[in-house]
Amino acid sequence: MGAYNSLLVQVICVGVILLSGLATAALAAAEANGSALPNCPNLCGDVEIPFPFGTADGCYLNQSNSFFIDCNQSAGRHQPMTGNVVVQSISLQGQLDILTFTANICYSESGRRLGFWRSTFLTSSTFTISSTQNVFMAIGCDTYAFLNGEQNNGNFSMGCMTICRNQSNVLDGTCSGIGCCEVEIPERVSNFNFTVKSFNNHTKVWSFNPCGYAFVVKKDKFSFSSAYLSNPQFNETVPMVLDWTIRDKRCENPANKSDYICGGNSTCYSPTNGYGYRCKCDEGYDGNPYLPTGCKDVNECRHPNLNNCTSPKRCINTEGNYTCSCPKWHSGDGRKDGESCTLNLGFVNKIAIAGGVGFIVLLVSISWMYLIIKQRKIIKLRERFFRQNGGTLLCQQLSSQENSVETAKIFSAEELKKATNNYDENLIIGQGGFGTVYKGLLSDDRVVAIKKSKLVDKSQIEQFINEVLVLSQINHRNVVKLLGCCLETEVPLLVYEFISNGTLFEHIHHKGSLSPISWETRLKIAGETAEALSYLHSAASPPIIHRDVKSSNILLDGNYTAKVSDFGASRLIPLHQIEVATLVQGTLGYLDPEYLQTSQLTVKSDVYSFGVILVELLTGEKALSFDRPEEQRNLAMYFLSAIKEDRLFEVLEQNLGIERNEKQLKEVANLASRCIKVKGEDRPNMKEVAAELEGLRKIDKHSWVNVGSNSEETEKLLGETSDPYKHDATINSSVVYDSMKDDAIVDFDDAR
Repeated sequence: MGAYNSLLVQVICVGVILLSGLATAALAAAEANGSALPNCPNLCGDVEIPFPFGTADGCYLNQSNSFFIDCNQSAGRHQPMTGNVVVQSISLQGQLDILTFTANICYSESGRRLGFWRSTFLTSSTFTISSTQNVFMAIGCDTYAFLNGEQNNGNFSMGCMTICRNQSNVLDGTCSGIGCCEVEIPERVSNFNFTVKSFNNHTKVWSFNPCGYAFVVKKDKFSFSSAYLSNPQFNETVPMVLDWTIRDKRCENPANKSDYICGGNSTCYSPTNGYGYRCKCDEGYDGNPYLPTGCKDVNECRHPNLNNCTSPKRCINTEGNYTCSCPKWHSGDGRKDGESCTLNLGFVNKIAIAGGVGFIVLLVSISWMYLIIKQRKIIKLRERFFRQNGGTLLCQQLSSQENSVETAKIFSAEELKKATNNYDENLIIGQGGFGTVYKGLLSDDRVVAIKKSKLVDKSQIEQFINEVLVLSQINHRNVVKLLGCCLETEVPLLVYEFISNGTLFEHIHHKGSLSPISWETRLKIAGETAEALSYLHSAASPPIIHRDVKSSNILLDGNYTAKVSDFGASRLIPLHQIEVATLVQGTLGYLDPEYLQTSQLTVKSDVYSFGVILVELLTGEKALSFDRPEEQRNLAMYFLSAIKEDRLFEVLEQNLGIERNEKQLKEVANLASRCIKVKGEDRPNMKEVAAELEGLRKIDKHSWVNVGSNSEETEKLLGETSDPYKHDATINSSVVYDSMKDDAIVDFDDAR
């Protein structure tokens, strides 16, 4: 026995010597690798301890004790510890492999708890449970377990339970809740502990399962067996992975942080599972990015798998990268996936140059022919569009009107394309359901508006041509002039004069962007608009019904002169007669209710729409707005109701000078209420409306007259010149002057 003991002692001593030699060699290799701070231990046992971790003062990041590794000697060797858990490995990619204790609880047959309950605690935000490499598990047939901790600065808890009546129900390798359960772990769980409890103190299953266990374990490192249920000596420790980060700050702008520790040739990044940041070496560098010296250049030329040079001998290492060279008389980049290396021969070069020149000549010739063919196709296509859009008919009509003062001009597609800089989006000045309007500059420096419609009715080409001719000859100062059209495109383009000061809608309703307009200017705009509509209804041949009279279709120039726009050919709608049964079209809020019910379009439909504009000018409100209460959404109906209830001055816009212009405001309100009557026959025609507004404007111009003191003299002075329609027997001049007789107050009771 003594000889045996002596031999055993010798064997142990030899083993210790061998282990010491291996540890010394490993330490030297690790220090040569330089993953720890200078003059600091790089190993604890056989586990490498890279900075920011360390085993001694001054060797780890002095942020907290989280990076301190206790290298205690246990069982004859040094074993790294953090807290009460064993560290198996530390990765610079942010992982810490540890052995963690299981939480367990056992009971006697009578249900009395045996021994003591134990759990693992890690209380540092530096470490979070790896959500991708671990699962939370519980074992037992009368067991429920919790994983408690913190997540996003708040308390966190999760768990699972496992129940089984007998051991025969339990399946090996399965954790579905019978004998074993497992749960995936979410991100950013720190400061954690886990506990295990029992529903009935294992009294009903004690014969085959006296204990319950809970733990976090690395995936694929634990396989459940039913034998664990009856074994009270279940593993005390299991492998687990923690994620670690530097501090509790993210990496939004690390360069401005004084405590940013990433070394040279490295970058900072914020991982998803953690509260701080990590460092990584830049491409072409390796080493420990947390060291002050940073990462070192990788010599790709020493490792064939790190470079793709055609010849390893011609690899040239550079800082953070490498280059490849070619032998003499060769050219190229020397890379397998690049230009490689090719022999340079004068004859070969001459042939190559000649071939290249020939190829270029051939390519230019083919391109030239292609462009010629393409241009011919474009010309033929434009000719086809020109014929389809009635160009031949329009030319015939224009030739028959050579003696007329002014006719529509036919523009070429190239001319309008150049005028709009190839229809540049920055030149768009309006868009709607029927097309887009561009601002253009013609070759004669005229600024125009070019409307590019979306659709055209090919069956109405003849009517379209007639409308172009009619509208182009309308010579009224308050109607936007149609200058001509282009028929060489699939959809005809229409060219109008350009009006620079926006729309009436913008001036009334966009309070912040444009200067407010006075009541005198509003009355002037109303009168000019009425004159234009009266001209279209009565003087144009054939008569024109606008169909879409609204404030956004009344343009204003720099002098606030009204220009009626967007009618007739601009919308490509055929109109054969003054009254026509047609599909109802228009804008809600301005749409004639009688037209809406009967589909019979008359000149009185335009009168209704104009009446809504008058109400807009008086109230400053939009014709239709769902932002207002339900009874006020339709402005026309609300206005009629206000007049009927004698609340006119409650709905008028307050900046109209109500006290100064009280009589005019009442007269215009009376006129507006008559224009928006439900029945068309009760409405005045546009001649009457224009005449009455002209009369009101003349009252304004002759405001020096004291109507109250000498009304007869006033009537004589104004009566001689005030009626522009005196020659028309259909217009009663009393319409103009009724508002002045005896200073009478307007009666609104009959408004509808």
